[in-house]
Amino acid sequence: MKPGHDPARPECDTALRRVSREARPFLRARTGAILRLSGWSLLEFAQTFLSGYGVARALDDGFLAGRPATGLLWLAVAAVAVLPSVLAARGVFGRLADLVEPLRDGLVRRAVARALSGALGRSGDVSTRSLSQVTHQSEIARDGWAGLVLTLRSFVFTAAGAVTGLLALSPALLLIVLPPLVLGAALFLGTLPPMAARQRAYLAADEAYAAHAGELAASVRDIAAAGTAGRTVAESRVLADAQLVASRSLARWSAVRVVALAVCGRFPPLLLLLGAPWLLRNGLTPGGLVGALTYLTQALAPAVQALMTMLGTAGGRLVVVLDRFTDAPPPPADEPAPAISDDAPPPSQGPARRAPVAELHEVTFAYGPRAHPVLDRLSLAVGAGEHLAVVGPSGSGKSTLAAVLAGTEQPTGGAVRWRGRPARPADATSVRVLLPQHAYVFSGSLRDNLRYLRPDARDREIAAMADAVGLDTLLSRLGSLDAAVEPDRLSQGERQLVALGRAYLAAPPLLILDEATSRLDPAAETRAELAFATLPGALVVVAHRLSSARRADRTLVMDGPRTQCGTPGELLRSSALYRDLSGLWEPEEADAVPEQDVPEEARREQRRLGEERAIRSTPPPSPV
Repeated sequence: MKPGHDPARPECDTALRRVSREARPFLRARTGAILRLSGWSLLEFAQTFLSGYGVARALDDGFLAGRPATGLLWLAVAAVAVLPSVLAARGVFGRLADLVEPLRDGLVRRAVARALSGALGRSGDVSTRSLSQVTHQSEIARDGWAGLVLTLRSFVFTAAGAVTGLLALSPALLLIVLPPLVLGAALFLGTLPPMAARQRAYLAADEAYAAHAGELAASVRDIAAAGTAGRTVAESRVLADAQLVASRSLARWSAVRVVALAVCGRFPPLLLLLGAPWLLRNGLTPGGLVGALTYLTQALAPAVQALMTMLGTAGGRLVVVLDRFTDAPPPPADEPAPAISDDAPPPSQGPARRAPVAELHEVTFAYGPRAHPVLDRLSLAVGAGEHLAVVGPSGSGKSTLAAVLAGTEQPTGGAVRWRGRPARPADATSVRVLLPQHAYVFSGSLRDNLRYLRPDARDREIAAMADAVGLDTLLSRLGSLDAAVEPDRLSQGERQLVALGRAYLAAPPLLILDEATSRLDPAAETRAELAFATLPGALVVVAHRLSSARRADRTLVMDGPRTQCGTPGELLRSSALYRDLSGLWEPEEADAVPEQDVPEEARREQRRLGEERAIRSTPPPSPV
C-alpha cells in the first residue's frame, strides 16, 4: 500500500454513488408524498417569517412609536403564528410514513431475497448478515432516514422563512449574514466525504474486533490446547490499535465539523452586532436589527446546528448501513471467472474453473523486516470445486502459504481475497476451514467433536460422512456417537480422521489441509481426499506424498519464493524440482484402496485419474 493512501476514501465514494444511484428512482416514485410533505411545511415557513417580522414591527410601529397597543398586537401575531406550526407537525408526521415505511419494506425484501439466493447458491455467511439486516440494520435505516427527512425539511423551510424575513426588513442584512453561513456550510460539506469514510472505517474496525472477541470467547480451550496465546494476544492488539486509529481519525474530523458549526451558528449574530452602526446609518431601523437577531438566534442557528448534527452523525451512519443493502452480493459459486497463478497455462489448456473462492494477488510474506521473503509477489486463484495440491521440499513455504491463504497470517504485501472481497477475520468462520498437521480433539462425545464446526448436523449426515471419509472403523470401535472420546487414547491418525470428518460436515467454501492426512496410511489418505474432492468447495492440500498431487486438478510447486503451477503432466515437462520430487516420491502399492471401501463418486474420480495417468505415462515421440 502506498504511503498516505486511505483505502476508506474510495470505498466511501463508491458507497455514496451506489446509494445515490438507487435513491433517485425511489424519490421520483414518491414525488406526491414529497409535495404533500412540503405543503404542510409551508406553515412552518410562515411561522418563522412572522417570528422576526412581528418583533420588528412591534418595536418600530408600536413601542418605539409610542403605541404600545400596536406593539402588543404584533407580538400577539408572532405568538399566534406558532399554533399553525403545531398543526403542521401532525400533518408532517402523517406524510412522513409515506416516505419512511416503503424504504424499510424494500430493504427487508432485499435482505430476504439475498438470503434465499445465497442459501441456494451456498454463497456463505448469509444467516447472520441477513438476520441483522432484516431486524437491526433496517430499523437503523428507517430511523436515520426519518430523522434526516424531518431535519432537512425543517431546515429548508426555516431558512427560507428567515431569509425572506431578512429581505423584508433590509436587503443589506444579507451582505453580513450570508457570507459566514455559506462559508460554514461549504466547510461542513467538505467534511462529509472524509467523515463518512472514517465512520465506515471505524465501523469496520469495530466489527472486526467484536468478531475477534466472539471467536476468542468460543475458542479459549482451543487456544490453550494449541499454545497460541501469544499469537492471539498479538492479533487482538493489532485489531485494537486499528480501532483506536480509526476512532482518533474520526474524532479529528469531528473537530473540523465543530468549527463549521461555530462559523454558521455563532459568526452571523456577531457580525450583525459589529455591523449594526453601518446598517443603522443605511436605513435599517432598530426594530429591524432586533428582528434580524431574532431570525439568527431563534431560527437559523438552531436549524443549521440540527442539520449539521444530523448529517454528521446519523447521515453518515445511514449511508454506511444502506451500503450494506446496495453492495453487490458475493458471486455465485457457479459463475465462470478466470484464475491467476504463477506460470499458469492459458485458459484453453487448463481444466475448467469457476469463480475464485480464494485469491492471492502479488502476495509477499516475510517473517521480519529484513528477512528474505518466503512468498514473493505470488498470485494464485482457487476456484469453487477445484482441487489444488501444494508440494515442495521442507522449508519451502508450504505451511506459510496455507496460513496466508486462510487469513491466520497477514501478508507483508499484496492482497488476499475471499469470494472477490478482501479477507477479513470476521468472515473467516464462514469461508474457510484450516486443518493443520496436529489435529485437535477435545474430551467429550464423538458427536460433539464431529459437530464442532456444524452443531446442527444430523446423525444420518454424520453416518454418510463416516462412510465417505473412512471414520466408520473408529465409530465401530467406540460403539456410538455418544461414546466419550479421550484424546490420549486416540492415535494421531484417528485424531486426524476426527478432524477431517469435522471439516467434511462443515463443507466450507474453502478447505485447506496442511498435511492434515500425514498420519494416515496411503489408502486412508486417498479415500479421505477423494471424498473431499466431491464437495462443492475449493480444496487446497499441502501434500506430503506426491500421490496427493497426482489426484489434484493443479499442483503448485514451491521452492522458496520461486513457484510454478500447472497440471501434473505439464509440471513433469517444465519443472525440474517436480521431476526430482517424482523420483523421490514414487507411488506406493498401498495407494490403491479396496474398491468396496470407496464410495461410488470416489470410484469414478479414481477411474478418471487413472485415465489421466495412462495418458501422461505415454512417452512423447522422439525428435527427428
